[in-house]
Amino acid sequence: MNYFIAYILVITVTSIGVFVYDKYAAIQKKKRIKESTLHLLELAGGVFSVIFLMYIIRHKNRKSSYYFVTYLILLLWVCGFILYAKFIN
Repeated sequence: MNYFIAYILVITVTSIGVFVYDKYAAIQKKKRIKESTLHLLELAGGVFSVIFLMYIIRHKNRKSSYYFVTYLILLLWVCGFILYAKFIN
């Protein structure tokens, strides 16, 4: 379990860094991070920090397609936690 927690911490910090950089790049009109890369980081476990940041720094808040995929990934993670908890007990 300690490896899982360490993994989630690393992927969370990585996701935060990439998401904040993409916001900065958008403001500065620099080269952006692909949405597929952002979603891959979410799928890898960074979805919790990304959803938080979507509202805090107001990034990707006008793209309903981005919201849909992000919340779908969140749903997958929540279902995974529920299934894990169900089969552990």
